[in-house]
Amino acid sequence: MRYMATYDLMESMRNTNQWLGASALSFASYPLFSMVPNPALQWMAAWGEVTERTFQRMVAKPDWGIRTFTCEDGKDHLVDIETVVERPFGDLIHFNVAGREEQPRKVLLVAPMSGHYATLLRSTVKSLIVNNEVYITDWHNARDIPVSEGKFDVEDYTLYLVDFMKELGPDTHVIAVCQPAPLTLAATAYLAEEEPDAQPRTLTLIGGPIDPDATPTDVTDFGNRVTMGQLEEMMIQRVGFKYKGVGRMVYPGLLQLASFMSMNADRHSKAFQDQISRVVRGEASDNDAHNRFYDEYLAVMDMTAEFYLSTVERVFKNREIARNVFTVNGKKVDIGKITKVAVKTVEGANDDISAPGQCVAALGLCTGLPDSMKASHVEPGAGHYGIFAGKSWRNNIRPLVLDFMNANSGGTAKKPANKNAAAR
Repeated sequence: MRYMATYDLMESMRNTNQWLGASALSFASYPLFSMVPNPALQWMAAWGEVTERTFQRMVAKPDWGIRTFTCEDGKDHLVDIETVVERPFGDLIHFNVAGREEQPRKVLLVAPMSGHYATLLRSTVKSLIVNNEVYITDWHNARDIPVSEGKFDVEDYTLYLVDFMKELGPDTHVIAVCQPAPLTLAATAYLAEEEPDAQPRTLTLIGGPIDPDATPTDVTDFGNRVTMGQLEEMMIQRVGFKYKGVGRMVYPGLLQLASFMSMNADRHSKAFQDQISRVVRGEASDNDAHNRFYDEYLAVMDMTAEFYLSTVERVFKNREIARNVFTVNGKKVDIGKITKVAVKTVEGANDDISAPGQCVAALGLCTGLPDSMKASHVEPGAGHYGIFAGKSWRNNIRPLVLDFMNANSGGTAKKPANKNAAAR
């Protein structure tokens, strides 16, 4: 009961701050006050506008915002977001461009389950939908999943990925972004042994902690600084009475957001101060750079407690993937069994979340793959988000990934791995 009360208290604090922002905006914008302009009231209205929007976004799942796509025929085609596989903890969805011929490449994007929704990869989807059939894992907010649906840990996550890959078939190219990279590698190895005919053509791992100890960062080393008991005591709460998942043990999204923002508190504080100034000057808009970024960044979801704790314990503390001792339902998953899936790793030289060296460790685990089916790339000057969104992704990384897919679409590599100097 104590945990439910704590969860509801956090929601009450969020709701109170949203109300304070809305009240300040309404009061300072009262028409009568416009007769005598007052800078203090302008600042109050601006603070209220920014504050209300900030706390409102924390509990709203962002929309994909991908409604039309202009094809080679010069016409706008509607984009229909279809659910291909529906599961309690996450769906497999397809961005179907109506009236367009089916594209030759089928791409499965594995989105992180690390506090944000799959819409965090919106720009990645937009860049790939140009000439690919794009599918993505759409994970659900744990607070909305009834306790009767059972648990969801790293093994369940891996089996979800296995089922999604089987659904799409062997002509699929898989891209795992950040957190799911280790479990996607494990899912591919699981398929290689259990159902080799269902393996994807290629697997691209972007900025993922395959071996967190290869190049430790403050984020990946966190698990070594606290015990599992401390994590469970500090981070885990029961969902309150307001949601369908009442009673479910979760790592709350609001708590995750507090952790995210505390890492760069000065930068975020300045960003909001600057936004208030822009609102006062009339330079802000609903779709300006600040709102586009923070509408997504502030939208957080709860993770099941068992998924969060098992990730910390098994992926980071025990390094089960890095040591190739990961098990699913008691069966060892041998990454060396991958013999037909070409594997590529992508890292950012300035990534302070999953530093260079952590992701490329996957290639060393793929002992059953010839070097001609392995590739790695380190993007100079790119941070964590830059390797799957922004200019670095669009101009440099995306073309390399598509070339890698094309080179291995026939099931065997057609050219040697493109290892750059920074990756060696």
